Amino acid sequence: MGHLRQERAPIYEALEVFRGERIVPFDVPGHKRGQGNPELTKLLGKQCVSIDVNSMKALDNLCHPVSVIREAEELAADAFGAACAFLMVGGTTSSVQSMVLAACKKGDKIILPRNVHRSVINALVLCGAIPIYVNPDMDSRLGIALGMKLSQVERTVSEHPDAVAVLVNNPTYYGICSDLRSIVALAHRHGMKVLVDEAHGTHFYFGADMPVSAMSAGADMASVSMHKSGGSLTQSSFLLTGPDMNPGYVRQIINLTQTTSASYLLLASLDISRHNLALRGRQEFAKVTALAEYARKEIGAIGGYYAYASELINGDSIFDFDRTKLTINTLGIGLAGIEVYDLLRDEYDIQMELGDIANVLAYISIGDRERDTERLIGALEEIKRKYGRSNADMYAQEYIEPRVAVSPQSAFYAEKESLPLMETRGRICSEFVMCYPPGIPILAPGEEITDAILEYIVYAKEKGCSMTGPEDAGIERLNVLREEWMT
Repeated sequence: MGHLRQERAPIYEALEVFRGERIVPFDVPGHKRGQGNPELTKLLGKQCVSIDVNSMKALDNLCHPVSVIREAEELAADAFGAACAFLMVGGTTSSVQSMVLAACKKGDKIILPRNVHRSVINALVLCGAIPIYVNPDMDSRLGIALGMKLSQVERTVSEHPDAVAVLVNNPTYYGICSDLRSIVALAHRHGMKVLVDEAHGTHFYFGADMPVSAMSAGADMASVSMHKSGGSLTQSSFLLTGPDMNPGYVRQIINLTQTTSASYLLLASLDISRHNLALRGRQEFAKVTALAEYARKEIGAIGGYYAYASELINGDSIFDFDRTKLTINTLGIGLAGIEVYDLLRDEYDIQMELGDIANVLAYISIGDRERDTERLIGALEEIKRKYGRSNADMYAQEYIEPRVAVSPQSAFYAEKESLPLMETRGRICSEFVMCYPPGIPILAPGEEITDAILEYIVYAKEKGCSMTGPEDAGIERLNVLREEWMT
């Protein structure tokens, strides 16, 4: 934390002044402080719609901030220990894509793990950069992909010395951290930028005894999903940059895709949440960690479930673990994670963050209460008793190593044809297939469709995973490259 007055919240303060001025609106938005849309006002409240306003001199402009937004960004940079911070209103997807577009152009190589969020590969479709994948190790018992091994990154860097950047997702959705400091030092020795998808790591900047944050590790850029563990409104995020990035150029890149009509509800929520965490984050995240640790202990006592944490740390592919993550492996009770997810929602009115083939994830954060955690523990106990069965036929694989045939951009825009799912074996996919969440593609454009992938898609569909990505919403058909295009 630097030396700026973190109790300030300049966007929030400007909106409060604006609210008191009763300005007559002959600008957009057209609902005119809610007057033109009474149903919306009833849903959101007058307080909310009255500050859903357009950029104006008094409130600055996100595309080219010179006053209150600029101040809010300086305060955020100070709070996160970054050289610069950019307020993002297109979600962390927009932030991640801005990182990739700022570091790479068409034909550039970027080193990254394959278990990235779809937003990363989407950015490669947009800019034409070439992915060089470091395939993560799997924990076959847990059914999750792990972090990037330093030795794997070293080998990939030596094989591709012309790569311009290394991207790391840290932590993963499941709380797994890579050896970020060592990866940054390695990449920088070879003149490569380091980009960190830190969507699930806001608390690393504010909590005590947390894994290292991207900015502390010396990364060049990081995308921080403030709306996940940081308490801001959905779709609001930060893009952080280190001292070796040109902030003017990064702003230009952001402005290629980010809206020119930024929501002041989102901007204010970022400003207020940064202020809250800077002043109270340490004690708040201590409570979050304690709650997650308590839940882990109680869930472990039920038997059958495995709520994993720091005991997995091996100093390499699991260099550290985010102890706020409450990820529960369900295979020991004979149910897929998605089946437990559905039971919790349908029978117990408990909404989990994700269910996959082997795990459910409860996202514990600053708004959680002990009594709600007790309710989750009780429900899991009852699910085991009522629905538990033999786990003889359970499938655990969550990551299948891809065979990349052509670049994501080439495949996405290539001549293609639609085939029934089971007739696509051996063909090259031209679209995405993924379970969402977590949003890690099973298939991405340019990858060969194999038996293992088809088996996984069929199994995940049968178990009730929410499958997204293809043009055919039912995932009965896939678009593949025409064979003549390949030749």
